[in-house]
Amino acid sequence: MGDVLTLIERAEAVVDKKQADELARKLKHDEFTLEDFLDQIQQIKKMGSLEQIINMIPGINKLKQIKDAPRPDERELVKTEAIIRSMTRKERRNHTIINQSRRQRIAGGSGTSLMEVNRVLKSYAEMLKMMRKLRGKPGVLAGQKRRKLPKGLRR
Repeated sequence: MGDVLTLIERAEAVVDKKQADELARKLKHDEFTLEDFLDQIQQIKKMGSLEQIINMIPGINKLKQIKDAPRPDERELVKTEAIIRSMTRKERRNHTIINQSRRQRIAGGSGTSLMEVNRVLKSYAEMLKMMRKLRGKPGVLAGQKRRKLPKGLRR
């Protein structure tokens, strides 16, 4: 339990109560943007390395013993941050406007490949879908009216 308490203490030190409330509101109202995603990445980085954070989770040592288990890679966070920072404010607030030419510009501006930009955008879209599903279940995101999905995320 000591590691979990340390993890909670680190999170409390990094996360501002007002920011957390605002994030919860955005999640409930389907307003989570790439700007918010970038803020979350920065807060994770303030808590320490991914390896340190993951090591504090109970039972993770059993997973580490698996030979092909994925390992956290700090460079992926740095790349994701660079990709999001290479977007315009308008693109960060509405990812559905990012077409092929914008993706190429973002890749060039972030020093990454088009494939990596596509990966970040796809991961973000999948995360939004997952949050929408969670909203329908009892818990933190439940109880809100369902909103129409943006054009790029409709089933």
